Amino acid sequence: MINNTRYALIALVAILLAACAGGPPKIPYPAFIQVDELEDIFMASLPGVRAKQLSGDPQTRRTSNRIDLPRDFKGTSGGVPGRSMEIYVITGELLIADISLESGGYAFLPAGSLGFNLSASEGARILYFVNDTDPDSIIRSPIIINSNLLDWEETSKVGVSSKELRNDPGNGAKTWLVRVATGASQPWESSSALREGYLVTGNQQYAECIDGKAQLWQYMPGGYFYRPANTISGGPESLALTEAIWLMRETSKGDVTSWPSCVAQPPPTS
Repeated sequence: MINNTRYALIALVAILLAACAGGPPKIPYPAFIQVDELEDIFMASLPGVRAKQLSGDPQTRRTSNRIDLPRDFKGTSGGVPGRSMEIYVITGELLIADISLESGGYAFLPAGSLGFNLSASEGARILYFVNDTDPDSIIRSPIIINSNLLDWEETSKVGVSSKELRNDPGNGAKTWLVRVATGASQPWESSSALREGYLVTGNQQYAECIDGKAQLWQYMPGGYFYRPANTISGGPESLALTEAIWLMRETSKGDVTSWPSCVAQPPPTS
């Protein structure tokens, strides 16, 4: 047993060293992004706050960001009229009105919500999403929850569980957490909806299928991807090097298709 554990650790170290030996492969959409390496930008909706923009569309003002709120921060959720907003607290504490959200806290503020006061006396690191206007969205009331109080639900994938944070029955948009056990691998699959993910904790190796070839890289905490619809990813080499927890989002209903291998597909659509 000791020898097996030793060999497993040696193999893990070898994988980690190999992953760090060169840069990530170049692929035609944002993936294998380490957010710490992105340049800072200023947020118009949160004056004076710097952010790392993960993705965005200047025409619709849809945007995904990681934000470090400074000590004694005070602001409002009213800076994006006509758009819905999502917040996930990575570290620190954020007050939305008089509701405290610590690490794992989640809020969905639908379009038309009254502006909520936001504050972080000790600072906080958050994910901050502004969504396109969607008339098919049915959720009209704010959702503010502590995800730590939710139970992990088993999925059909061995070693993978999830927590649902939001699932809109109108447009199918959803936000959820995924936990991947150490050593668990992922099947080759695609979603008919655009999907993005942020690695909250852990280390996970993942493969993107590009023109029938697997492009493999390792995500560390703060890793991010933005996959267009019908993009194939996963595969037996896509395994968690340590337990990994992801925040995942789809802005419309996504039907998942399983694939026996990495196969050539038409160019992905955004």
